[in-house]
Amino acid sequence: MTDDTAADTAAGAAADTRPRKIVYVAEATSHGGRDGYVTSQDGQIELKVAMPPELGGDGDGTNPEQLFAAGYGTCFHNALILVGNRSGYDLTGSTVAAKVGIGPNRQRGYGLAVALSVSLPVLDAEVAARLVAEAHEVCPYSNATRGNIDVTILLG
Repeated sequence: MTDDTAADTAAGAAADTRPRKIVYVAEATSHGGRDGYVTSQDGQIELKVAMPPELGGDGDGTNPEQLFAAGYGTCFHNALILVGNRSGYDLTGSTVAAKVGIGPNRQRGYGLAVALSVSLPVLDAEVAARLVAEAHEVCPYSNATRGNIDVTILLG
């Protein structure tokens, strides 16, 4: 991970969503994979990790899909608040719920799919849809997943 732009230039069109400069780095360490625990370098995260029952585990802990859902939902919501504020809208009372699904793919591995449910109770449907579309362009998680996994956004 660097803040150089030389790699961006070589990457062509994909460079549009890459950071020009890294301003923050989060670090977490997995101990034992899906049946272990995860910690962050700053001590804010120390969680037991377990396979969900649907994947053959006991479910006695969080899992990477829950953590990804929490991260994506939070990040998308912040992007939504940002674009709302830029357009003069107060999004107090809005919510974003994220669902992350996992299942086998055609390459004998596993893939993910995401569904984001956005609630903007104070806005009419047209304005809400515009802000959600703008947030999807701003959100780093949306930019990272675009073209890689299915992301469905439901506005309700």
